[in-house]
Amino acid sequence: MIDRAGGAAAFAAACLIAPAAIALPQPDTFELRNGMQVVVIEDHRAPVVTHMVWYRVGAADEPRGQSGVAHYFEHLMFKGTRAVPSGEFSRTVARNGGQDNAFTSQDYTAYFERIAADRLEVVMRMEADRMRNLAITPDLILAERDVIVEERRQRIDNNPTAVLGERMLAMLYPHHPYGTPVIGWLHEIEDLSFADAQTFYRTWYAPNNAILVIAGDVTPERVRTLAERTYGRVRPTRDLPARDWVRDPPDIGPMRVVHRDEKVRQPSISRLYRAISYSTDAGRQAHALDVAMEILGGSETSRLYRALVEDQQLAVSAGAQANTSGLGGGSVGLFATPAAGIEVAALETAMDAVVAEFLRDGPTEEELARAKNKLAAAAIYAQDSQDSLARIFGASLAQGESIADVVTWQDDIMAVTKDDALAIARETLNLDRSVTGVLLPAEAAP
Repeated sequence: MIDRAGGAAAFAAACLIAPAAIALPQPDTFELRNGMQVVVIEDHRAPVVTHMVWYRVGAADEPRGQSGVAHYFEHLMFKGTRAVPSGEFSRTVARNGGQDNAFTSQDYTAYFERIAADRLEVVMRMEADRMRNLAITPDLILAERDVIVEERRQRIDNNPTAVLGERMLAMLYPHHPYGTPVIGWLHEIEDLSFADAQTFYRTWYAPNNAILVIAGDVTPERVRTLAERTYGRVRPTRDLPARDWVRDPPDIGPMRVVHRDEKVRQPSISRLYRAISYSTDAGRQAHALDVAMEILGGSETSRLYRALVEDQQLAVSAGAQANTSGLGGGSVGLFATPAAGIEVAALETAMDAVVAEFLRDGPTEEELARAKNKLAAAAIYAQDSQDSLARIFGASLAQGESIADVVTWQDDIMAVTKDDALAIARETLNLDRSVTGVLLPAEAAP
């Protein structure tokens, strides 16, 4: 499974209430002797727990020419050890009434189980086992590689929107590893070897490169006891590689890509800009960017939607989103789908006009308050889900943030001013740092 998590606006609820001053819970945290960080979020409303192991390694850490190996290894982690044969991990979780899965992003790989609280040690023992003891063979690796190839063909190569998105990211990040798709390029997936997989595993899968997050009906004392008995016995990796990624060259101007495909029935236009993230910002810039993009295109009350869909009736959909979660930086995306009979060029001109007006005048106080309230409300609603809490803390820590950054996020959002939002929008929405993509049907045969 590939993780495509976006910015905070992606899960904001559509409400206009003024959120109460309810912060995310303050979890307990400690470190095992082998360097593994443990985070415990108590939630005693039901006798269940969400158990997640986050490895600080993702697609951006792959050696050049081995794209897809991080996602590939996510699959291989379910192929068994001597103690837990292939397929037995998920069967054991299911027999105990739980669910399990995993996902990969540019910055991390995560494995999770949701299970009854009195079965927690079962999954901790199995996760600790496969952290170091996978029993993978060349034949098994080749067979699973074929599975990944087929997954890529179905999810990407047969999806014109996904193909265009890949090309746009490759142009936006011509040198930085974020320009390489998480699933990998097909020709490189086909060349992945047993040695590539083994080296990746032995390098990155270690307790001192992992964060254990447990949310649910537990206490820190019980988690510590279980963690020391299971994960505490796993040996660390000496001299973990630095996650020191290359940087892109200076921008030279706007870029553009047009993709035509016979499967396209509805044209569309999208644009990506490079941006800061919570890991690379200074002060509350990322918070301000999330607020600005919520105002510009986060809902049906946003500038883009109201102007292009409701007022001018040029589009059937339009919006914007900030992906402010990257360890190596973020991005901002705009998108619109033209109404029947409207040319993409005309829609692009109108979209540019809405953005220009926003950058000239900034948000109104009403827009600012509405956006902040919606984003802050999402932080409150997230507390209703163990899974959401575990993911928020796990992803944030894996991407270089601190627990304090997460706990104070709502307050920091509410502190964003009109000038903050306008300043970061002007800095980010620079055409010289953008890639515009146009998706069109195949041209008619002559």
